[in-house]
Amino acid sequence: MTAETAPIASTPATAVTVERATVRDVAGIHELVNFWAAKGELLPRTLGETYENLRDFFVVREGDRVVGCVALHIMWADLAEVRSLAVTEDRQSQGYGGVLVNACVEEGRGLGLSSLFALTYRPGFFERLGFVQADVMSLPRKVWNECYRCPKFPGCEEIAMTLELRPAGA
Repeated sequence: MTAETAPIASTPATAVTVERATVRDVAGIHELVNFWAAKGELLPRTLGETYENLRDFFVVREGDRVVGCVALHIMWADLAEVRSLAVTEDRQSQGYGGVLVNACVEEGRGLGLSSLFALTYRPGFFERLGFVQADVMSLPRKVWNECYRCPKFPGCEEIAMTLELRPAGA
């Protein structure tokens, strides 16, 4: 097993292994994210955006099938966004989402980030993982770099959730 294929995170309860996404995962990530986007749960992503941001993604695979994905997108020296969290309908409520978010938390700590945030319609999920609700305007780098271009801006109903991190070894 090489560093590129070594599991990033796993949980014995569900035997879910999270790995870095590879080029072979792009179609599955794109399909999964846009499935939930069509339901109004996520923002749609183009295939090009998925390729451009591939290094941000973690996935859970079953064979060659991507059954879960998440991206950790660096916003600034101290801040990253947990985005594009998606799990197939047949794997909902089985711990996949939590394991995916925890992979982002571990990486954020390893990178020395001081905080993570997510914009979500499901704040309770993130609260169970230690995130707290915040005012989206407390995230000006997100709002003025990306949100203002969103078709839902300024009427977005997503809830901002933040998690303060302590870097590894601190």
